[in-house]
Amino acid sequence: MTAKPPVPDSPPRASSTADSPCVAVCSTLFDDICRGCGRTAMEVANWVMLSDEEKQAVWQRIRAQGYPRRKG
Repeated sequence: MTAKPPVPDSPPRASSTADSPCVAVCSTLFDDICRGCGRTAMEVANWVMLSDEEKQAVWQRIRAQGYPRRKG
């Protein structure tokens, strides 16, 4: 019998601020910024490619502007 190699532990989760601020209230087609999350269309489109530092800067800006906003 061949022993299986050990499975590496999963990497620690990134801080929640690196996660997407999307609140599923999208409106980036006719607006400069999304009415739900406060990001620009380019930030939404490129979110997965932004560095943690870039994401952190976006989070700081949108929070200062009162985003993300949930419908309700």
